[in-house]
Amino acid sequence: MASLDELRNKIDSIDEKVLQLLNDRMEVVKEVGLLKKTNMTAIYRPEREKAIVERLSNINKGPLTKKAIEALFLEIFAVSRNYELPERVAYLGPEGSFTHQAAESRYGAMSDYQPLASIKGVIKAVETERVRFGVVPIENNQEGTVQETIDLLGTSDVTIVAEIVQPIHFAFASASDQLSDIKKIYSKDIAFRQCKHFIDDFFGDKVEMVPVTSTSYASKKALGDKASAAICSAIAARQYGLPILYENIEDSAGNHTRFLILAKEFNNQQSGNDKTSILVNLSHTPGALADFLQCFHQAGINLSKVESRPAKNGADFKYIFYIDFEGHAEDQLVIDTLKPYLDHIKWLGSYVKIK
Repeated sequence: MASLDELRNKIDSIDEKVLQLLNDRMEVVKEVGLLKKTNMTAIYRPEREKAIVERLSNINKGPLTKKAIEALFLEIFAVSRNYELPERVAYLGPEGSFTHQAAESRYGAMSDYQPLASIKGVIKAVETERVRFGVVPIENNQEGTVQETIDLLGTSDVTIVAEIVQPIHFAFASASDQLSDIKKIYSKDIAFRQCKHFIDDFFGDKVEMVPVTSTSYASKKALGDKASAAICSAIAARQYGLPILYENIEDSAGNHTRFLILAKEFNNQQSGNDKTSILVNLSHTPGALADFLQCFHQAGINLSKVESRPAKNGADFKYIFYIDFEGHAEDQLVIDTLKPYLDHIKWLGSYVKIK
């Protein structure tokens, strides 16, 4: 059996080869960047990145899992894009928020991140091209749709580039290592609701729950008060140096939030596994919505989301509808199906379907 030093030397040798291969990859990336600038084509291609991960996963013989391959190569993709053109990314802040975590999962550690205080601020930064991309939440499978995002998509000139579906895990963090010393817990209302079982099991009614504006701010507050704790994201606890006592304290193991990546102008190519988002403003007549939805059924196009929102264009109670469906706007089936309704549709974007 090899000694520990021999194994470490072997790892060092492999790391040097990996480093050289990564540098070789970046040299090719530079050439690709020059071609794209010459041809005025987009640098960020989610469908291309997804195809690379799928191809590598299919030829993989282990022990790396598909999830590990995706995590490694998403960071490589992010570094590669920054070699082509540095990326400035706005997200719904503050730093350490779940949206921050979602942004980093796609744009890596090298990008220039801009935390903004509101969804409207993120979308405005994208619309005015102060940033190249913006990341905002669109829905949580426990709490439902983020209605502000849908409303702003209807009034803004931005395009959906991609979606991120991210598991939401809450951590319990405190400067105290004795639960009996904790008298206050800081967090957002939504976190208190989603971690109710943990709070009841460990504290019952013997602790004060203090709502704050963000789980990141909860970490900051708890750091300065040893008789308190925060329910927050792990990234927020690490950011403020707040020790994590328990991880994954949420009631539901299936808690996921879907985020959207937005850009000013973007046209994803067809990948064969796409989703399209639209807003539709139908005539206010009996059967108008039913007839519209029936077109999808007859064409065999799967609808994954239908959400009504007030039209907000007068005193009448009229509605627009946010719809996600499987397929790409340039698929012939989609073109033929929606052709009679083109005057009523705002196309928000077609992008690679995650789930």
